[in-house]
Amino acid sequence: MTPVIGGLALNLALGFTVISICLNIYYLLNEDGRIFLSAQRSALAVSLLSIFSTFVLAQCLLASNFDVDYVAHYTSLETPTIYKLTALWAGQSGSLLFWLFVLSVFSVVTILQNNRSHLPLMPYVIIVLMVVQGFFLILVNFVANPFAPTDADFVVQNGLGLNPLLQNATMAIHPPMLYLGYVGFTVPFAFSIAAMAKKDMNALWMRTVRLWTLFVWLMLSIGIMLGGWWAYQELGWGGYWAWDPVENASFMPWLTGTALLHSFMIQEKKNMLKMWNMTLIILTFTRICIFYFDHFLLALVHPPSILGFKKEDRIIFITGKRLFIQ
Repeated sequence: MTPVIGGLALNLALGFTVISICLNIYYLLNEDGRIFLSAQRSALAVSLLSIFSTFVLAQCLLASNFDVDYVAHYTSLETPTIYKLTALWAGQSGSLLFWLFVLSVFSVVTILQNNRSHLPLMPYVIIVLMVVQGFFLILVNFVANPFAPTDADFVVQNGLGLNPLLQNATMAIHPPMLYLGYVGFTVPFAFSIAAMAKKDMNALWMRTVRLWTLFVWLMLSIGIMLGGWWAYQELGWGGYWAWDPVENASFMPWLTGTALLHSFMIQEKKNMLKMWNMTLIILTFTRICIFYFDHFLLALVHPPSILGFKKEDRIIFITGKRLFIQ
């Protein structure tokens, strides 16, 4: 019954996403404050339902509910409790849900934090956040549902267990730090789109965005360092540039994010580099989107069990990509 509730919460969240987007567009056309209030509440409902469904999946993992296919694939009765919890981001569908969870938390904080400030920008900000959340909700509802039942004609007594490579203390911290960094850049991106839509290039909202950028940049920095440490410990690949190319790809948004932090300070003090800051925000978010498709949907280098791809599919893709590069 519990997995059904989790799946139902994701279905409702997708419905509220559409409602929130429509209400925000209607508000922009009619400027009725009651409509905007309803749009805000719908956006909060989306986030709260997504957060609730994540806790439901975590409960299924901790309780070893092998009726759920995801639980059966990535945990077992012998899996230590801490790694049952970290199995939440061990597979593709769980990673999608956890990404949605982090985005939902950031969305709630952004909406409540700016409840009485940046009001001209907030409808656009909420629309962007809802579009991104809607994308992930479509995936977890129709493409990779983490609450899908186990496809077996017998009662599953035990699961396959977590990949030994992932049973590492570093991997319990590394992915959440990366997710905080990646997903956090959605908020500055949403504000930049809103500012361009309203043609508001002043430094007031930039101060709010700079604090967000500083926090997510710090999380991304920690995630990258932990990823390098994990690769060195578990895979023995040696030097900094020798570890996982996917981890090296995560270094690219870090570079643009670092440049963005410095450019923010110049804009605040000298009122310069306005368009350059916009470009850096969009470039960082775009680079994260490219990383997402490469890492989660194409499964380049990481072990197949991390992303939920079959081994033969991964071999075929990597072989094809190497032929293409050559």
